[in-house]
Amino acid sequence: MAEASTTPEASPRTPAEDLSPDQLRAAYRLMVLARSVDERCLALQRQGRIGFYAPLQGQEAAQVGCAWALRPEDWIFPAYREIAVALVRGVPLQAIIDQFYGNAEDEVKGRQMPNHFGYRQFRFVTASSPVGTQITQAVGTAMAAKMRKEPIVTISFFGDGTTSSNDFHAGLNFAGVFQAPSIFFIQNNQWAISLPRERQTRSATLAEKAQAYGIAGVVVDGMDLSAVYRVVREARERALSGGGPTLIEAQVYRLGPHSTSDDPKRYRTEAELAEWKGRDPIARMKQQLLSSGDLTEAQDQEYWGEAREQLASVIKHAESVPPVAPSTLFEDLFARPTPALEEQRAELERLLSEGVVKP
Repeated sequence: MAEASTTPEASPRTPAEDLSPDQLRAAYRLMVLARSVDERCLALQRQGRIGFYAPLQGQEAAQVGCAWALRPEDWIFPAYREIAVALVRGVPLQAIIDQFYGNAEDEVKGRQMPNHFGYRQFRFVTASSPVGTQITQAVGTAMAAKMRKEPIVTISFFGDGTTSSNDFHAGLNFAGVFQAPSIFFIQNNQWAISLPRERQTRSATLAEKAQAYGIAGVVVDGMDLSAVYRVVREARERALSGGGPTLIEAQVYRLGPHSTSDDPKRYRTEAELAEWKGRDPIARMKQQLLSSGDLTEAQDQEYWGEAREQLASVIKHAESVPPVAPSTLFEDLFARPTPALEEQRAELERLLSEGVVKP
């Protein structure tokens, strides 16, 4: 099955315009694909076929709308649930799933825990588990670009809990002082694992924290793809015109668990979950497209079928690929391996050949 091209490069747009019907349809297809990946990967982890997963259900519109407003040359600094952002950027689904499995085709050779992927060729930096570390990295990269007079922005993704981290303060303060061309994108999904948003801060909004750093702060309905696209587009234009960074708070909801190591039933009610499910961004986007005549029920079913078919094919391939070879642990350390490393590699290969060590 041929995969529809839905990357920003394949969907040219005028910065002053909103998304066209064709672009909205393409964005919706990516949201459907992201949700399909989410549902299947949760099942794969429960079945013991992958080791860990951090869902994004409920945050698809925020991620796709945001990523669509960026350009391929911009650098993305994700947290650990930005699959939809990666798909918009053009990262192949196969590469993402291979990383979850840590197989021999995983670009990082099994050296990152599942769900912590990164691809330099797509300017998508590898995620890390400690919250907030990506913020200061993004600001530093933005400053480097500014010094080189490169017309790009950097964007860091993080959740509401990260606004309490040291890196949040250090990154935004530095960016404000030096007017770094950077965007800070909070996906306020209402829960920092089990800590509710009202226990995180007394601030009326998270975006108003921008005032302390002298930068722009914006609150947006993160369930509305078009609204997110507009505020990120404006933030990008502001940064490139010398207007400084922007802190965006996309108000969303995490419909699933924080990760596959979490049980949200222990700290939130079914009533709360049901209320937010009524605002599901995918259902909302579908209804918008149906109402405007830009989507039919038949097309919608086709999108879901294609997404699941593509995913099944990708998983089948990932499971057919052998694990990463043990000897790769000696690679990428030095441009020219040291004699000690060569000796250790030879010893490992001998033990493997004799069956003393199992791959």
